[in-house]
Amino acid sequence: MYHKEKKFGKRKDQLSPEEQQQQEISRIKLPRERQVLGILEQRLGASRMRVRCLDGKTRICRIPGRLKRKLWVREGDAVIVEPWEYSGDEKGDILYKYTNTQVVWLRNKGFLKKLEEFNEF
Repeated sequence: MYHKEKKFGKRKDQLSPEEQQQQEISRIKLPRERQVLGILEQRLGASRMRVRCLDGKTRICRIPGRLKRKLWVREGDAVIVEPWEYSGDEKGDILYKYTNTQVVWLRNKGFLKKLEEFNEF
């Protein structure tokens, strides 16, 4: 018979809600060079979505194959979009989805000022 090794420390599901929130806020992914923040407006099917971005453009975005099963998004979610090099004003890829606590942090730090102009958010 073999024994399962005991793991030390608390698992994520064993943390209190305050500890979970603090752990999520500690490392928030921010948009880099060409990436922009956006709000998912509508799911179009076939892993395509309509996203309104901070730069004022509405893009048809897709979830890349490596993230399809890992990244589940709904309308109204805050996401990071990377516009395509060609037809960048019209299309892009969704790279990351923010949790609710991360959205609150982004709003408090002023990253979502332009998105507050949109009534849906």
